[in-house]
Amino acid sequence: MNETLKVLESRRSCRKFKSEMLKEEDLNAIIRAGTFAPSGMNKQPSIIIAVTNKELRDKISEENRKIGGWNEGFDPFYGAPVILIVLADKGATPNYLYDGSLVMGNLMNAAEALGIGSIWIHRAKQEFESDFGKKLLDDLGIKGDFEGIGHVALGYIEEGGVKAAAPRKENYVYWVK
Repeated sequence: MNETLKVLESRRSCRKFKSEMLKEEDLNAIIRAGTFAPSGMNKQPSIIIAVTNKELRDKISEENRKIGGWNEGFDPFYGAPVILIVLADKGATPNYLYDGSLVMGNLMNAAEALGIGSIWIHRAKQEFESDFGKKLLDDLGIKGDFEGIGHVALGYIEEGGVKAAAPRKENYVYWVK
């Protein structure tokens, strides 16, 4: 089977990461793959915020935890040392949400190709609509009308961090010949 197709079939969400930081060359390759995601009319409305600073990573995790309503001490990023946050400019194109989602997919598939665990974590929309998120963007010098699409938590996989694929559902595909 083609290597790309193997990656697409084998990628699973990781919920248990090692604390070890990713190699910079691997992280750069994953981010670069995200920048090559398709976008409507090639508008490229998305941006990626790569967070490797533990202090900021933990603040984002805490904000995400609060939005999700989990108990104190829960880490919605499952201990991943890297968070890639994808946002998209709402004014660039009516397709910004779909374009940002494709960036998320490219990031996760690239991670899988390099043997790195990933998981899509939601609540980025709420984070960046909040004062916390607006301040973060301002502190980073990011201007524009951005919507949070999602977070990709990345890291090396801890034993037991990834489950086997579930069987594909019936009637997933309807052929019209």
